[in-house]
Amino acid sequence: MAENIMLSDKSSVETLNKQSVGTMIEYLGIEYTEIGEDYLCARMPVDHRTWQPYHILHGGASVVLAETVGSAGAALCIDMNTQYCVGLEINANHLRSVKKGYVYGKATPHHIGRKTHVWEIKITNEEDKLVCISRITMAILDR
Repeated sequence: MAENIMLSDKSSVETLNKQSVGTMIEYLGIEYTEIGEDYLCARMPVDHRTWQPYHILHGGASVVLAETVGSAGAALCIDMNTQYCVGLEINANHLRSVKKGYVYGKATPHHIGRKTHVWEIKITNEEDKLVCISRITMAILDR
C-alpha cells in the first residue's frame, strides 16, 4: 500500500452513488459502501445483469466493478478542479466463480504519483473469499 495516503473527505458514499445515476454503474447495480482513510469499497449484485450465459459472474462485470472503485479512489486523491483521471491499463485474475448474492470490491492504492496512480482491487464473495484480484493504472491529467 502507498504510504501516507488519505482519501479526500470532499466526497461521501451518497455523493458517489448520486454521480452514478444513469451510468453503467447504476445499471449493473454497483453501490459504493464505504470510504476509508486509504481505501474505497463498493458492492455489486450477482444476477441477470452480471451473469455470463452459464449463470455465474461474468469476468467483464468484475472488471467493471474493479475499474469503478479504482477510478473513484484515484479521483478522491486529486483536486478535481484542476485535474482529472483516466484509466491507462487494467488487469484481472478471476479466481473463483459466484452464482448469486453480492461481490465486494475494495480498492487500495499502491502508488500515488503526480501523473500516475496504481490501485489494487480485491473482489470477494459474501463469505469473504477472493473472487478476483485486479490492478488499475490511472493517468492524472491537467484540465
